[in-house]
Amino acid sequence: MANQEKSKLKILRLREMLLRYTDEEHPMSMSEIIERLSGEGIPAERKSIYTDIEVLKDSGLDIELKKGRGGGYYVASRDFELAEVKLLADAVSASKFVTEKRSRGLLSKLEALVSEPQAGELKRQVVVTDRAKTENEAVVYAIDTIHGCIDRNARMSFCYMEWDDRKHRILRRGGKRYLVSPVFLLWDNENYYLVAYDEDGGQIRHYRVDKIVRAREEPNKISKEVIAYRKKRADYTRHTFGMYAGKDETVSVRIDASLINVFVDRFGTAIPLRADDGRYVARISVAVSPQFFGWMAGFRDRVEIVAPERVRDEYITYISDIAGVYGGGKA
Repeated sequence: MANQEKSKLKILRLREMLLRYTDEEHPMSMSEIIERLSGEGIPAERKSIYTDIEVLKDSGLDIELKKGRGGGYYVASRDFELAEVKLLADAVSASKFVTEKRSRGLLSKLEALVSEPQAGELKRQVVVTDRAKTENEAVVYAIDTIHGCIDRNARMSFCYMEWDDRKHRILRRGGKRYLVSPVFLLWDNENYYLVAYDEDGGQIRHYRVDKIVRAREEPNKISKEVIAYRKKRADYTRHTFGMYAGKDETVSVRIDASLINVFVDRFGTAIPLRADDGRYVARISVAVSPQFFGWMAGFRDRVEIVAPERVRDEYITYISDIAGVYGGGKA
């Protein structure tokens, strides 16, 4: 009976060993397999291992035999290639909304997707320290709550954190809960944002997910305004600047030819563009905000807002206010 149990365990341990220790550059010889199994108190013979390997191959495990000196058996392909796992590891390491502790835990789990020698290569490439990462350990649970609310078309509420003048984390609005209808999650400029309809303010707002705490699903269904915004998801980041919301406007801007690439990259190839007295006029759909004006100001005199007039006037006021801080720009 004991030998029968050992025999059942043998094929499971053989599978685990091949997945953990082997890849194309690190095959395991038959003698190494027998030695490892024996070290765990599992007797094995060559004939039975050959049979077990064929069973594992029939079950879908891609096992190859590398012949010649230094050869042996190895797992040739996995659910994730090493390059893919490296990509995921980089994303985890670079994610500011994931705490350093959580990052290390996720990286350890990613290492299990490749062989042990490959995991060592993964560790050498990944750098987690010295990154400006969140301290909110509850962020993954907030993300899960948000996804649940989106899937079930439910509203959610949460508290929102901010820094005070002593660099302490405190709850905004004295801890009063925000009530929103989640639209979607958006990754922008290394941060994760919840785009949601603010029930109190009656408008779309953006919330840093790493600042959300005590998130919970509410029994109310989402507001009707959310449906229209979900349809805009694909183009949302094109007209939103710095994740600051603003009134959606179609704005005509006169630009230098040198900025055509910049505007097409930002707003897409569908933007109307026509020649105008040595320059070009582009019609763009944007959320008008101080961040949009700041982006425009970076191009100095190579760009000019043409219409609508009220947006042009707002931009002039924006520039004048900045100049006023410096005494009208005079030395």
